[in-house]
Amino acid sequence: MGSKSATAPASLLDELQTTLAHGTVARRVETLRRVTDLFITGVVDYSNEQVGLFDDVFQCLIVHIETSAKTLLANRLAPIDTAPPLTIRALAFDDVIEVAGPVLSQSARLDDKTLIENARSKSQAHLMAISTRKVLSGAVTDVLVQRGNDEVVQSTVNNPGAEFTERGFTRLVSRAEGDDNLTTCVGLRPTIPPHLYLKLLAKASDTVRQRLEAANPQIAAQVPTAVKEATRRARSAPSAITKNTAIAHALIKSLYEDGRLDEFQLASFAEAGKFDEANASIAALANVPVAVAENMMIETRAEGVMILAKVASLSWSTVRAIINMRDELMGAEPTDIAACKDTYERLRPSTAQQVLRFHRMQQNAPAAAKT
Repeated sequence: MGSKSATAPASLLDELQTTLAHGTVARRVETLRRVTDLFITGVVDYSNEQVGLFDDVFQCLIVHIETSAKTLLANRLAPIDTAPPLTIRALAFDDVIEVAGPVLSQSARLDDKTLIENARSKSQAHLMAISTRKVLSGAVTDVLVQRGNDEVVQSTVNNPGAEFTERGFTRLVSRAEGDDNLTTCVGLRPTIPPHLYLKLLAKASDTVRQRLEAANPQIAAQVPTAVKEATRRARSAPSAITKNTAIAHALIKSLYEDGRLDEFQLASFAEAGKFDEANASIAALANVPVAVAENMMIETRAEGVMILAKVASLSWSTVRAIINMRDELMGAEPTDIAACKDTYERLRPSTAQQVLRFHRMQQNAPAAAKT
């Protein structure tokens, strides 16, 4: 390192002292420009101690200067990896986005802790700037997804350098409901956990679902047909039973007739996420038509499941497995398990039988009306 660059910062101190004591804003800005020029010219050679000196100088100079000068400084320092850290921090936390934006979106001096602190306390414009950084850790995107408005969330999801935690993906799946664009972008993220991808598909419009399945044929192939069928039926009018569903129903009928269908078998189907098999099993054990059971199983609330289960004399652990399966496959909000348990334990078999008769009557009513 040449002696000039070693001594240059110190040689500016006299001028600085005068500027800070007596200088006009214009003089302050001119000195800031000269110090910035000096720093940028010799930046690769400066030691930590000299960078620290520049930090002190910059922080003194940026007090009482107009926004345009601060903005210029932010734009000049933002791309420099070894920029004075305290100055970068001061610029990042400036309320004016023209000042904060360049460093928030570019500066390597801002670590995750600082970015998270900024994202938790500053404006949506600050969050938007952070969302465009080349690399975003899951810890940072967690805050962006939690606090950000729709534009911030969309920008974060569109950033190929962003990582997401499972908690972040869970929030994204919830926020994406009814938003085709966001649903598509979240579904195309390569690291989305399979069970959350499934929830996303369950809530997606048919157009988005087709788009995602076309983009991810290997993931689509892993989504069980029964699940796709169950979620599709949950969102639309009952349609023709598919071949896979028919096979599942035939299997259950065979098990039932052989006396091999019991509660343990039903719980196994539920735990494996096999909707059609679980649905046909509870229908057989409750002695109701499969179509009646299905309508009760796919109700928004879990009461239908509990009615069928009580009529079939199922234990609470099996009922819980069925409710968990529904939540998982249909992308529903998690059911309040404790409240359900309380309801199930208080539900009398005679009441359940009465409600079930009502459901069967409802199921038969349209058919009777047509004749």
